[in-house]
Amino acid sequence: MLHSYNPAVASQAKLSHTAAIILLAIDAGHEYGFGVMETTGLPSGTVYPALRRLERDGLIRSQWESQRAADAGQRPARKYYRITRAGESTLRASQKRYPLLARLFPVRAEKA
Repeated sequence: MLHSYNPAVASQAKLSHTAAIILLAIDAGHEYGFGVMETTGLPSGTVYPALRRLERDGLIRSQWESQRAADAGQRPARKYYRITRAGESTLRASQKRYPLLARLFPVRAEKA
C-alpha cells in the first residue's frame, strides 16, 4: 500500500472552491442537501458527492431528521448537515484563500 487515509491530514487540506462554497452554505444555515443546491446553484451531482467527502474528512457531520418530523412536513426525511470545529477552521483558511466567499452568504445571526 502506498499510503493510507488519514482524516487529520485531510481536514488540513485546502478545499476546492466548490467545496468551500458548500461548506460556507452549511455554515450560513443551509443545512440539508437540497437547500445547499438551491442556495449555491450547484447541481446534485456536485453537491451530494462533495457532502460525502466533507463528512468523510470530518469537516461536517450529518443526522437524519425523525420520520415524524418529515411526515408532519408531508415530505421525505431530510439529512441535516452541521459544520464541525475542524470544518470551521478549514472554512476560515478557505476564506483567506478565496476572499470573495464572504460575499456569497450572510453570516448567521447567532454567529455574528
